[in-house]
Amino acid sequence: MRYKLELSYFGKDFHGWQTQPNAISVQQTIEDAIEVVFRERVGIVGCGRTDTGVHARKYIAHFDSDQCFDDSFVAKLNNYLPYSIAVHNIIHVNEDFHARFDAIKRSYEYQICLTKNPFLIDYSWFVYGGLNVEKMNVAAKKLLDYTDFTSFSKLHTDVKTNNCKLVEAFFSDQGGVLIFKISADRFLRNMVRAIVGTLVEVGKEKISLDDFVKIIEAKDRGAAGQSAPAEGLFLTDVIYPTDQPR
Repeated sequence: MRYKLELSYFGKDFHGWQTQPNAISVQQTIEDAIEVVFRERVGIVGCGRTDTGVHARKYIAHFDSDQCFDDSFVAKLNNYLPYSIAVHNIIHVNEDFHARFDAIKRSYEYQICLTKNPFLIDYSWFVYGGLNVEKMNVAAKKLLDYTDFTSFSKLHTDVKTNNCKLVEAFFSDQGGVLIFKISADRFLRNMVRAIVGTLVEVGKEKISLDDFVKIIEAKDRGAAGQSAPAEGLFLTDVIYPTDQPR
């Protein structure tokens, strides 16, 4: 039987989602917990990678098991997992459901603190000085005119294409915290953080709107700005065809 997991996690405690040697990941932590609590080793497939330090408000994964799990699975697993991971739901799904390949839309938010706030130190990027948010939004809107985001992709990744279909990208000021929301069918590794880092340079008026467009069209990671820090980034939603209203 195949099960879908809905969970969230605080990324600072982990070296990203994906299991890797000599580092603590979210994936391995959950797999280890299931093995201890339910005496079965399962392989969990996530909806995508998140980098070291990146958070997830909503993350989707799936795994296969011959055991029949009910709602008590969530409580038992949460009792064993560290406080930085919370499993919210387990759903029995069709055998062909795939957490990664079936997703049709993913959304991220990035938080920028405009004023120093010690309570958001693990959840945002404190940017010194003022930002021209209006100009940043004009630049962000230009992203929707393009599909090739090579300029914002981590180098030497094993993907077949750097094309993504963006459906929204904008900033909103929520009382001293600037929230950047971006949604697409897929994202490249490091893409959101590279976009945010470059848009901040627009906001600081270090580069012009024309420069920003040239960066996109260059299809060269070296042309874009530095990546924004990981702690400000949150995966906030993952949508599947079955989630859409009929």
